Amino acid sequence: MPSAYRFPLQLRFGDVDSYGHVNNVRFLQFLEDARVHWIREPLKTAAAGAGGPRTLADLVTDANFTLVGRHEIEYLAPLLYRKEPVAVDLWVTRVGGSSFDLGYAVIDLADGAVCANCSTSMVLVSRATGRPVRLPEAMRTEFAEFAGPDVPFRRRPPLPEGSVRA
Repeated sequence: MPSAYRFPLQLRFGDVDSYGHVNNVRFLQFLEDARVHWIREPLKTAAAGAGGPRTLADLVTDANFTLVGRHEIEYLAPLLYRKEPVAVDLWVTRVGGSSFDLGYAVIDLADGAVCANCSTSMVLVSRATGRPVRLPEAMRTEFAEFAGPDVPFRRRPPLPEGSVRA
């Protein structure tokens, strides 16, 4: 996927459970690690002009923060410990008024297998009021650089082209 952000992830021995594969709970941390690094990457769009915001975190501003509203993970194949990094690909699947959805694929780089498909719904919230606030236009523009398809969960049929999941 050309618009995805790829985050290389070094597995740790502590990620492995008694079954010899990465424990399912660790995948949430992998998603968080990829998301936090992505939010702190230099902007790709013109919003990154002189003196302006340099990262998505700058666009969030100190007055707001992003909260996780929902996670979904579908495990497809065991991920075994190895010294070589694996990858988390991240892309934007939906942008709403004050929220956005991210898609992820956790990938075993040794054979290209997708070990998990995942999604996260995020909400931009005012620190002062605790209420959702509208996403800034510059953030929407940056999200367009990472726009990608709906997450291909096996138990959920894909949406028809141009449709929006309610």
